[in-house]
Amino acid sequence: MKSWIYISCVFLGGCSFGVLSTFVKLAYESGFNMSEVTGIQFVIGTILIWILALFFNKKKLSLNQIMKLLICGFPMGLTGIFYYYSLETLDASLAILFLFQFIWIGALVEWVILKHKPTTQKTVSIFIVLIGSSLAASLFSSGEKTIGLEGTVWGILAACSYSVFLVISSMVEKEVPALQRSAIFSTGGLLIVVLIVKPFSLMDTTSLFNIAPYGILLGLFGVVIPPILFSIGMPHLGPGTGSILTASELPVAILLSLFVLNETVDWIQWMGVLIILLGIVWGNVPINFRTNALKPKSIK
Repeated sequence: MKSWIYISCVFLGGCSFGVLSTFVKLAYESGFNMSEVTGIQFVIGTILIWILALFFNKKKLSLNQIMKLLICGFPMGLTGIFYYYSLETLDASLAILFLFQFIWIGALVEWVILKHKPTTQKTVSIFIVLIGSSLAASLFSSGEKTIGLEGTVWGILAACSYSVFLVISSMVEKEVPALQRSAIFSTGGLLIVVLIVKPFSLMDTTSLFNIAPYGILLGLFGVVIPPILFSIGMPHLGPGTGSILTASELPVAILLSLFVLNETVDWIQWMGVLIILLGIVWGNVPINFRTNALKPKSIK
């Protein structure tokens, strides 16, 4: 039973990330740039998660543990930077598709670093999810899509950094309480964002006031919720299985683009969503359960 709790946590963490692209696009349409959007997301998100952490028991950590967790938060911040750069230069569907390469990258990292060779079940699941994501992102639609080199590079970098973050979530300082661990991760993400994108424009009071609503939403769904859920579930599942579960991001992104952005979602995209969900189920339902379910029942 506990395994399903861990699976649910990682699945919902992926759903949370799926919210981001819609509100990033809305922020861009309101005139804000990548630096401002990423900066406000991590500033507000880190504040929120530390406020939550104050109300729960915390473990006393050594300076070495704190520094390790801070550094391990860097990929979290880098994922936001790379992905939002990609969204500036590519269609959202293509940016998400490139980000989705973390599914097989995560399995590869788990194989190379943790020496866990992907099972046939996991390999088939990854293949199914990648097919579904290609359909859901309208890769094969009749409309023309411009694939720029710059956006492609940013998207692949986002996939790599996201994979690293998933691995870290499953390995580093697992004995530290999830909320405390997530708060330090987020602080590390904030540090790398401030160092790289230098969101100094946020010092302007008017800009800060106008972007704050986006910052609250992006901070909550991008900085607060996913790290907490991943800190709970990933140590028990591993980055390979976790990567498959976080594919829940794309169906959520498509649903929000339909209901919030009023974008058209065609039948091929809906088919892609169903295939993604099938891939997730296939990768996480025990083989003996599937086998028994598919066996013809004996007639008495």
